[in-house]
Amino acid sequence: MRTARITAIIPALAASLIAVAAQAQDLVKVSYGTNWLAQAEHGGFYQSVADGTYAACGLDVTIVPGGPQVNNRALMLAGKIDFNMGGDLLQAFSAVEQGIPVVNVAAIFQKHPQVILSHPGVADSWEDLKKLRLLIGDNGYQSYYQWMIKAYGFTADQRVPYTFNPAPFLADKNTGMQGYLSSEPYVVEKEGGFKPNVFLIADAGYSSYATTIETMQDTLESRPEVVKCFVEGSIKGWYNYIYNDSTPANALIMKDNPEMTQDKIDYAIAKMKEHGIVDSGDALEQGIGVMTEEKVKDFYDKMVAAGVVSADLDWQASFVTDYVGHGVGMDLKK
Repeated sequence: MRTARITAIIPALAASLIAVAAQAQDLVKVSYGTNWLAQAEHGGFYQSVADGTYAACGLDVTIVPGGPQVNNRALMLAGKIDFNMGGDLLQAFSAVEQGIPVVNVAAIFQKHPQVILSHPGVADSWEDLKKLRLLIGDNGYQSYYQWMIKAYGFTADQRVPYTFNPAPFLADKNTGMQGYLSSEPYVVEKEGGFKPNVFLIADAGYSSYATTIETMQDTLESRPEVVKCFVEGSIKGWYNYIYNDSTPANALIMKDNPEMTQDKIDYAIAKMKEHGIVDSGDALEQGIGVMTEEKVKDFYDKMVAAGVVSADLDWQASFVTDYVGHGVGMDLKK
């Protein structure tokens, strides 16, 4: 009888393995380049790789980490990868200005996670920052700081180049510092032994989306079903990562980035949730990843007023809203 059972099981198991192998062969290989080393801010993408969400709609997704010597956007332009993680809308505007056929198809971050830090008791409000010396990097000076000058009266004279070293900030209470929501505040707490004031520039009106999904116009036209699957799979991954069990994604993140630790990941997830980086504004009603013409236009107008982008730019060519705003994945929110 035991032999009979084993004899019956073997064909069924073989058939199952053949089916799995066939499914794996049928999956479309897709690559997504991130903007830095693996971290919690990429978590939703890793989640959909780890839990099979991408595979469920027919994709075999490889995440290609960025880094100091990696330019994934250039790889996408060269046809080496299919999708790329955009920083904010300024990159998309720049592509239009240069005639590069890159299009944003989703915006995972509804708020830009750029922050300004200050010492408690010295600068306890956004307005108080104007009396500080501010450590701002070159990219920030040419973008959001120009908006801060125009909209709030900050000055070029109070800006000092930021070298991504928090030591000058820690040593001088009359100095403020740029940062990333989940990075510099964490470092200051660990190295400085105090909790800094953290001002999210998005909450002051810097209305750019961030962590976008961008692809080439040719991909949109030739493989719309792949774009749809990747975008919707990513959105579901972000719901699961933020609101459910993020363990599968975190394991892949720490594998891709051995310097990443669980405490840093936990801190980043908590801050993304606390500040509504992923799920706030229009996303609360229309779903994670949503982009609206109104918000893109609002940011574009602010950048024109600040002298950052040209007033005659075809800003509407920088994005499409076909793949987002349909409530995909909202049922996963617990």
